[in-house]
Amino acid sequence: MSRNQNVRRDGLEGPEPEERKRPVGRRNSQGIRVDPEVEVEHEPRRTIISAYVADEPGVLARVSGLFHRRQFNIESLTVGPTQNEGYSRITMVIEEPDPGIEQAKKQLNKLLPVVHVRELDEKPVARELVILKVDGDEPDKVQAITEMYGGETLDAGPRTITVQITGDESKIDDALDAYEQFGIREIARTGQAALARGEAETARVDETHT
Repeated sequence: MSRNQNVRRDGLEGPEPEERKRPVGRRNSQGIRVDPEVEVEHEPRRTIISAYVADEPGVLARVSGLFHRRQFNIESLTVGPTQNEGYSRITMVIEEPDPGIEQAKKQLNKLLPVVHVRELDEKPVARELVILKVDGDEPDKVQAITEMYGGETLDAGPRTITVQITGDESKIDDALDAYEQFGIREIARTGQAALARGEAETARVDETHT
């Protein structure tokens, strides 16, 4: 009797159906199964994830699409070139419970052309930039606030003043609070760019990716 005839008679090889491992966890609205550990109640925390990626068309769309499908709460995303031609660094600030952060890193690592992913330590070197436009009724006071936060006036007219401030997140937040009194018309905020502190590597890459 042939092997195929045996299969038809005895069924497929391997464990019995009731002994086979079945996936667990519900599916979300996109039909993706959610790890039950992620659904267990954990306090969310904010953290910075850095991804070293090869420059390819659509890479940013793939990363943002991944976070959208998995319903990760992403607060900011910045991307820019690195010291190595042909490679970029994506810096994301997310707020998730610990299992969600681990899932985000695992999913990013599977995504091509991502070369390396890591969560930065608690106190990385991080900066962001904000450009804001306020009413120009009190230019002297606006200038005083700008100098206090080490900013720069980019444009000044009879009705509006536009300034830029660079610094860590708390400094930017404090500066925005200070400008509220003048009437903020518009804000453009970059989100955080960050590197690991000290000699720690933000991305570990071999010679094939430098």
